Amino acid sequence: MTTLRIIIDQILAPVPGGIGRYAEELTRALIDTAPASCEIQGIVSSSTDEQYAMLHEKLPGLDSVYKSALARRELSAAWQHGFTRLPGKGMIHATSLLAPLSRHDRAGGSGDQIAVTIHDAVPWTHPETLTPHGASWHRAMAKRAHRYADAIVVPTHAVGDQLAEIFDFGQRIRVIGSAVSSQLATPVDADARAARLELPERYILAVGTLEPRKALEPLIRSLGSGASADLPLLIVGPPGWGEVDVAGVAASAGLEPDRVRALGYLSDADLAVALDRATVFVMPSLAEGFGIPVIEAFHFGTPVVHSDDPALVEVGGDAGLVVARDDPEGYPERLAEAIATVANDDELAARMGQAGRDRSNLFSWRNSAEKVWQLHADL
Repeated sequence: MTTLRIIIDQILAPVPGGIGRYAEELTRALIDTAPASCEIQGIVSSSTDEQYAMLHEKLPGLDSVYKSALARRELSAAWQHGFTRLPGKGMIHATSLLAPLSRHDRAGGSGDQIAVTIHDAVPWTHPETLTPHGASWHRAMAKRAHRYADAIVVPTHAVGDQLAEIFDFGQRIRVIGSAVSSQLATPVDADARAARLELPERYILAVGTLEPRKALEPLIRSLGSGASADLPLLIVGPPGWGEVDVAGVAASAGLEPDRVRALGYLSDADLAVALDRATVFVMPSLAEGFGIPVIEAFHFGTPVVHSDDPALVEVGGDAGLVVARDDPEGYPERLAEAIATVANDDELAARMGQAGRDRSNLFSWRNSAEKVWQLHADL
């Protein structure tokens, strides 16, 4: 029996975020597509019994879980300096740069191989949008990946191109994208959920943390533009950096208190309702690796306005309305104009909705999982 060991620790993080969703969905698909002679083991840092049980609940069919004796922070530091290795040999697939990267002899017939995932080039292109520790850790781990990884998985060609300017990974780069979560479906009690969330009849929706890279501040300021569509903005996601908050940014932009509302974290069912009923979804990010929320909005036929970040342009194809990020001072105004263009034209919104559905159908977790299996077979 062959074992594929997958590092899925991000699923158990206090805020799993996009990488946690990626790890969960990819692992679930890998279980579903596993060859008859293969089993899958999850690898996580030291956690609670409740968290281990939750993993098996989220990932039925997972054969086993390797539980490190080190907590997440300690494991992260140990692997950064190459201090600890996993017992045994075989295939390791890391769903991020958190990986036990070290010298190994694949050519000697041991079967050892390790693939790591680099989700974006932000630690190099926009390091100021990360904590100093976060930026330095990612750069250090990428250097180890350059030295020891057998394959580097990236979500888009855009990320691959950006990394190529920093590291010579040669032929080790593989592009394996994401898709809509299998848990994201409109629930039967959608009306009740919409009422509980107090969703307006028409609104702008955005997903993300109020931090510089996500560019939610320019989006909030766009509501005060003369070109604004005069719709409320609802934001899904955790609180922002430090003392920065949605209400404070809205107030400084001179907006009425009810013009912008933070919904916080939403369950998949609530998020599905919010995406499905939005007049327009906006992703103004300055830098992304893939942009799963764009595909999720497409899935529900919601028109999407997004920035001209290369990864978002690659993923969105021609289905979204693209807004240039240059000239930061004028960015809020351009966002406002794009949003108003969609919100005030029902025919355009309908065409964009259908184009989005077609675009989202091009991405599937099953396809991504099959590419991962093929990657390890090639190695």
